[in-house]
Amino acid sequence: MIFDMKRTNCFSVGMGGSLSFRGRASGSERIGCFFSLLLSVALLQGAARAEAESWILVDTKTRTLSVFRGETLLRRFDNVAFGRNGYAEDRVRGDGRTPLGTFEINRIHRSSRFLRFFGIDYPRPEHAQRAFAAGLIDAEDYARIVWAFSQNLAPPQDTPLGGQLGIHGVGRGDPRIHEVFDWTQGCIALSDRQVERLSKWIHLGMRVEVR
Repeated sequence: MIFDMKRTNCFSVGMGGSLSFRGRASGSERIGCFFSLLLSVALLQGAARAEAESWILVDTKTRTLSVFRGETLLRRFDNVAFGRNGYAEDRVRGDGRTPLGTFEINRIHRSSRFLRFFGIDYPRPEHAQRAFAAGLIDAEDYARIVWAFSQNLAPPQDTPLGGQLGIHGVGRGDPRIHEVFDWTQGCIALSDRQVERLSKWIHLGMRVEVR
C-alpha cells in the first residue's frame, strides 16, 4: 500500500513537502485523517520489515529447510527428518507427527540433548479450534491456548495436543539413523553441522512455515 499525500482529500502538500489540512475540515475529520496517515505509515513500515525479515520454510515434500530474507534464499539444508509417523495439519500428544502450519520461534536453547533446540509456539489457536471442534480437547484447554496467545505467552504444553516441538540437531542420537529415517517425536531435525550453521540466523519471533 502506498500513501500518496498529493491525492488524498485530507492534506495539501506545500513547498518542501510541508503538510497542511486541506480546506476547513472539522475536528473529527482532521482526527480521522490523522489516524489514516498513521495507519498508512504503519503499513509501510510493516511491509519494509516483512521485506527484510528472515524466516524459515520447511518443505516436507523436498525434505528441505530453507532460510529466506524476504524472497531471497540465504541457505538451504537437505535431508531434514520429521516425526516418525510423518506430518499432518493436526496432531495429538504421542502420535509422532510433525504439525504443518505457520509458527514462530519462541524459545532458544543453545545447549540441549539435541545440541541446539529452537522451540516453536505449538499448539496455536487454529490447532486448538480444530481440536475442540473434533472433541480432542475440552473447553478449558481451548481457552488456555487462546488466552496464552492473546497475552503473547507460550502456549500450554500439557494439553492432549502435546508440545515441546521445535527444530533441533541429532546431539546424543545416532547420526546414521538420521540419514535414513524420520525419527523424531514430531520435531524437525537437522544434522549437528546443519543446526550449528542454522543457529546464526535464529532469533525469537522468527517465522517458521512448515508445508
